[in-house]
Amino acid sequence: MAAELFIGLMSGTSLDGVDGVLADFSNGRIAVQAYATAQFPVSLRAELLALNTPGDNELHRAALAGNGLARAYAGVVHQLLADSGTPPDAVTAIGAHGQTVRHRPIEFDEVGYTLQINNPSLLAELTGIDVVGDFRSRDLAAGGQGAPLVPAFHRALFARADETVAVLNIGGISNLSLLPATNAPDGAIVRGFDCGPGNALMDHWCQTYLGQPFDRGGQWAASGQVLPDLLARLLADPYFSKAPPKSTGRDLFNPTWLAAQLGTATMAPADVQATLTELTAHACAADVHCYGKDSKLLIVCGGGALNDHLLERLRALLPGVEVAASNDHGLPPQQVEAAAFAWLARATVRREPGNLASVTGAHGARVLGAIYPA
Repeated sequence: MAAELFIGLMSGTSLDGVDGVLADFSNGRIAVQAYATAQFPVSLRAELLALNTPGDNELHRAALAGNGLARAYAGVVHQLLADSGTPPDAVTAIGAHGQTVRHRPIEFDEVGYTLQINNPSLLAELTGIDVVGDFRSRDLAAGGQGAPLVPAFHRALFARADETVAVLNIGGISNLSLLPATNAPDGAIVRGFDCGPGNALMDHWCQTYLGQPFDRGGQWAASGQVLPDLLARLLADPYFSKAPPKSTGRDLFNPTWLAAQLGTATMAPADVQATLTELTAHACAADVHCYGKDSKLLIVCGGGALNDHLLERLRALLPGVEVAASNDHGLPPQQVEAAAFAWLARATVRREPGNLASVTGAHGARVLGAIYPA
């Protein structure tokens, strides 16, 4: 059987760089042939982070950042092709999500907007491969949140015949997918939504006080003590009690939000880090308790799956639930989202829906994305 190759690229809200996979769908299942990753140039990362908040000359800066992002994406694509010995014309398409800098669905005019910086045309020019981009806006047009989009892929990759499975992706923002057993009676639906912050606030605090991009293994958080009053203030944000469908991003959970919660009180930085880790663990565990009561397995992916302390806290908060990184269940944690966008690009090319209305709240299934021919 001839290979059916797609590339998926993901640069998430953690802003730690680009993950890419070359995936083969020829046997009806996903088989990752190659994986590559690259950090953002320091100046590009700083600009993408700055563009998450209003500033001067945003249109000009966003356009140039899109060019820079396309070049970073192209570098990962070329690495994937070189590592696997694959010529560009053997790849059907690249799924390139872009970098989310605004996410305000349904607000303002009952449609709202979501904005991912990207330049798919430049990426197609640099790689010689068709590019699929702009995955979220079609779902918004149909009345949805435009996010999360990964639950449909999670179902394809992780669902089991005889049990409900929960999948927790912890990037900058955390999102939960609840996958009913594939042999469940008709009417059992996939659910999914953003739980709240994932790594974004922890990474910000670590960068501020340690000058490091993230808390490796959660060691710094493990050295501190959770501050109960601060945790209660953080969890009091209305987002956490909002019913799905819901999605969020750095528009809400950002350094300004955190500073307002911290106020002027003096706190040991390690204790704040411990509390931010507990915030992510509590928010995710509460959603599993509330919406995934019958889940006995929680598969964790994304960069947060590498935070040993965070996983320990999830296990403590979810007694009776097996909490496991995705390595043992299909794909390594940092490959899952990139593989999801290879899968979504394939759906676009095949004119198949990529969203789940039960997740996003859209009026129905829609073909997502726009194709930029090479």
